[in-house]
Amino acid sequence: MESIALGDLKIGRLGFGAMRITGPGIMGPPADMDAARATLHALPELGIDFVDTSNAYGPLVSELLVREVLHPYKGIAVATKGGFLRPGPNQWLIDCRPQQLRTAVDNSLKLLGIERIDLWQLHRIDPKVPLDDQFGAMAELQREGKIRNLGLSNVMVEHITAAAKHFTVASVQNRYHVIDRTFDPVLVHCEQLGIPFLAYFPLATGALARPESILTRVAADIGITPGQAALAWLLRRSPAIVAIPGTANPQHLRENVAAASVRLTDEQFHAIGRVGERAALMRGPGPAVPAGPTE
Repeated sequence: MESIALGDLKIGRLGFGAMRITGPGIMGPPADMDAARATLHALPELGIDFVDTSNAYGPLVSELLVREVLHPYKGIAVATKGGFLRPGPNQWLIDCRPQQLRTAVDNSLKLLGIERIDLWQLHRIDPKVPLDDQFGAMAELQREGKIRNLGLSNVMVEHITAAAKHFTVASVQNRYHVIDRTFDPVLVHCEQLGIPFLAYFPLATGALARPESILTRVAADIGITPGQAALAWLLRRSPAIVAIPGTANPQHLRENVAAASVRLTDEQFHAIGRVGERAALMRGPGPAVPAGPTE
């Protein structure tokens, strides 16, 4: 699997998003705990060396499961996020006051069973808190040795520029897939600065992997699944992209990982891109920054 430098880490360009190992509404434990555990157990054997979670997933459930199965994380970099409170299923309350961010980091350290977080990302910018306060708190936590690398999630170019005044931005995690190119300007900016772009929601919660999806015909011509076609396109789209599809199904995980070895021809790559562009036009423009996580 191709790799990329993320701060002082080196990770594969296809990682694992751990939001889906929770219950309905990203709340509580997963419906099939055995399958979720089996999925996590399979990560090392499949060569996945990057896991992305958050204290908001569950909440806490995802981090606890990651620790239960993967600790002490030999050969695996674990990223987590903070800045969201969870009052209920599918409810996301932004709170990035400095003390709240400090509490989030301290709790994640305990839940993951570590002394320093490989990558900690601000889950979302809080419009009620000055940017300098949010980014300043992050920089302070890194200076204290609690965080190895700092990143941002769900941001625009101006946020990356503002954060860079306080710390080295090691990663940017935004929504991106074949039929959603909203954050193309952010991706280009990351390419220019050498910042890994962690593409979450790469299969649109499985919509792009369904047999009846817009990628069916193209995928059939190639001899792969629609989901694999979507991931293969994403990985070729930019050398800065790290795809982090999520699942709680071991078989789906294996299908996703197999996409990393798919090599699209120029014709196939452009055909998938054109299908995505047409679908995006039919969908119309969406919000620049979604209201809540859809990893």
